[in-house]
Amino acid sequence: MFSNKTSKENEMPVVTAPPPTPVAVAPKRTQQRVGMPSVISGDLTVTGTLTSAGDIQIEGQVDGDVRCSSLVIGEKAFLQGEIIAEEVTIRGRVQGSIRARKIQLCATCHVEGNILHEAFAVEAGAFFEGNCRHSDNPLADESAAPKMTDFRRKPPAAVPPEVAAKIEERVAAAMPQAVKPIEAEH
Repeated sequence: MFSNKTSKENEMPVVTAPPPTPVAVAPKRTQQRVGMPSVISGDLTVTGTLTSAGDIQIEGQVDGDVRCSSLVIGEKAFLQGEIIAEEVTIRGRVQGSIRARKIQLCATCHVEGNILHEAFAVEAGAFFEGNCRHSDNPLADESAAPKMTDFRRKPPAAVPPEVAAKIEERVAAAMPQAVKPIEAEH
């Protein structure tokens, strides 16, 4: 590394050093994230609400609401509950409403729920069933937050007999006389 050579002419030592190595500067991030994400591994099932000031990565199953800075749902993960986060990336299955500034639905995801977002991206192959609405501030827009019950399919209501009879009368009256049901000949 360093060498000490003596010049015969002047009897002065000459010291040589290696050239300085360039220092790489990491690009600045818009948000400072401290530490590693909290991980729910694939063999773990959590029932209850998860709240974190940092990032959460779910690879297992969560039956409850999640509130965090950034959320990643893995391909084999399943979450049933409400999500409130700055950023959400979904690769697995979610049943519940989502409120986030930035949402990405990856090709492998299956989402059933309403979404309130500022920025929204969907990859080809992603499954999404529900309503999606833009908001300038989805995290503060509590009153406009879509609830899971707002979009779930409701079973068809039974038609009262008197209403069914009126419908049949109207259909029969609207049918041309030339079109009649074929009666079986005996």
